[in-house]
Parts: sequence; structure tokens; C-alpha cells
Amino acid sequence: MSRPVITGETRRPRLRACLTMMHRGWPALAFVAAAACSSAPAASGTNPARDAGNIERVNSQWPVATRMHVDLWLHAFAMLQADTTLIPYFERGYAQRMEALKRRANVETQLDLNAQQLRQRMAVNEAIISAQFLALQASSYDNLMGAAELFLRAEGDPSRAGDRGTQFAIATFAQYFPTAADREWLRQFLIAVRDEHDRFYRNYWLARQRDLEPVLLRVDSLWERRVRPKLQGYLNNTRGAAGTFLLSLPLNGEGRTLTGSTRADNIIAGRFPDSLSQVDQAFYVFAHEAILRIAQTAVDDHTTPAEKRQGLSDRYLSMSAVRGGLLLIERTLPEMADGYVRYYLASAGRQVPAGDARPAFEQTFPLPGPIMDALSAQLDVVLGGI
Repeated sequence: MSRPVITGETRRPRLRACLTMMHRGWPALAFVAAAACSSAPAASGTNPARDAGNIERVNSQWPVATRMHVDLWLHAFAMLQADTTLIPYFERGYAQRMEALKRRANVETQLDLNAQQLRQRMAVNEAIISAQFLALQASSYDNLMGAAELFLRAEGDPSRAGDRGTQFAIATFAQYFPTAADREWLRQFLIAVRDEHDRFYRNYWLARQRDLEPVLLRVDSLWERRVRPKLQGYLNNTRGAAGTFLLSLPLNGEGRTLTGSTRADNIIAGRFPDSLSQVDQAFYVFAHEAILRIAQTAVDDHTTPAEKRQGLSDRYLSMSAVRGGLLLIERTLPEMADGYVRYYLASAGRQVPAGDARPAFEQTFPLPGPIMDALSAQLDVVLGGI
């Protein structure tokens, strides 16, 4: 069983090495049993329906939604994690903006006070960074925190669980926090996250959801009426016929993907656009993540064992996601292709030309010819089966 991880090029090969176990063949998990058994109290004033913040359509194959607990968990990592990737894991400058907001509000939480200590353990065990994906597998804030508390009470030992569901939840957390030192990190992290939630993030998140409601509704409308119908054939033929499309405040061009054990367990999380003029950005990131289903094969088939050991295959996979996302857009939503190119150039911190941006895009995201050809050919096969 491999655990899901973040994709993206980094300047630290050792970190990339621990982030190469792609999110494939890994069952999504809602921690249902863990939440039922947990005695962790709900946060005061919590309204689960409101905090869910989603506008999911019951009859949609890929409903658009937002999740407070996912954004909170990612937010906490964004405040701690060194972000040196070509396409940042989080919105560029995110941590600095949040720090400024908290200073203006005269708020200092346990996340701020213990940030340096938490970073020290992350530097020792960089696999902790991949624990971001735990939030995608939980159904709510209380569910996520309750499952984590159960894991800590069991000292990471699944055999101490009273039922199979709880045992699986504990085993899931154990993949990210295998040692006593890692579990102590998680204990401190949970204290920090709870304080961040109660004193700052929940109110911030709800205010942003109100401000961005027109954007959310516009993304949902375009997704259901124009974008998803064009992508649905590709999704059907890549085992992604159904799932949930999350819009997340901390994310930018580098999304998060969880491939579940059933079609309905698939989750793709990407950028929550800042304004109505930017709504297409949500679809660019979705395409970037959706192409990973075939990009991995193209890279695996055209890299040598030595290149894999050197970490080149990881770099190629990151580039394949960006280049392959454009191929998918060109073949299904060609009117969005230029916007996609410009968005990913900006995400990489590159100057976006006023004219044709394609040469700068290809130079910024280079990919060996055989991998590019294989990616294009495989996409043709997939789309040809529609």
C-alpha cells in the first residue's frame, strides 16, 4: 500500500525522493469508525453544515465543494513548510499574507509560537510533509482531529483498536508518523491546529467563503454546463468517472489528488480563484491533476533505473503534469489553452509575455521528447476510446 503524496519539483532531491509514491491505488478513507469512537469534543460554535461550505449537487458525478478542515490542515502546513518548488505547493506568498492578517488582528496562536519546533522535526523526517493528504480522507474537522487523537492514544499500534475501521485509521496515520518522535510532533501539531482553528482560521475561512460565494457559484455553473461534460469522457476512461472537485484557499497551481478505492472516493483539490475574472484557473489545476493518471506511465516507461535513482523521473513527472495538462486542455477545451499557459508561467514566477507565451512555457517546463511523445500518444488513446 503506497501513500499519496504531493507532486512538484523541488531543489532538495531527498525531499523529492519521499514524495514520489504517487497517489495511485490508495483507498480514500473517511475515518468513519474513528469519528464514531472518538471522545474528542467538537469545537465550540461549530456548525458542521456551514463549516462544510459546499454546494454539492446530489446528481453530479464530480460536485464542486469546499471543505474547511481540508483548508485548515493545508493552511497549517503552508505556515510551516519551506516552499522551494518551481510551482509552489501553496499560493505564492500565502504564509506572509496570513501572518500579516494575524498581526493586524492581534492574534498569535500555538501554531505561531511553536512553528520553529515543528519545523525542526519536519526537517528530520521530511515524509511528514505528505501527511497533508490525511485531510482529504476525513469527512470533517471533528472526524480528522478525532481520528488523530485515537491514533495517539493507541500509540500508533493498530492492534489496540476495537474494530477494523479504527484499526485501519490508526494504520493510515502510522504510515506518516511511525516513531514516538513523529507521534510527539503530531500531538504538538494538533494542539497548534486546534488553537489556530478556534482563534483565527475558522472565522477567516467563513468570511472568505462569504466573499467568494459568487466565484464558487460561477465555477460550479461553468463546471457543470461546459467544462465537466468536455472532460467526462477522459475521466471515464481513466477510472475517474466520479469524484469530488474541491476548491481550496491555500492552493495554487500545484493541486492535491487522492485516488480512492471506489470511483466516488476520488478527490481533486485545486485553486479557489480570487475573483470572477479568474474562474478558469480552477479548471487549469483540475486538468493538471487529472493528467497524472497517464503521466506516471509515460515517465515510468521512458526513464532508466539510474534516472529513477537520481530523482530525474520525479522531476519529469512534475513537468509532465504541467505539459500534459495543456495537452488535455487543448484536446477538450482549446479555448482555455492560452490561459492555461499564462497561468502556469505566472505560478512558476516567470514573466508572462504579452504575445505568444508558448515558447516561454516550453522553456520553463522542459520535457524529453520521448516522454512528451508518449504522453501525447497515450492521451490520444484515452480520448480515442470515448
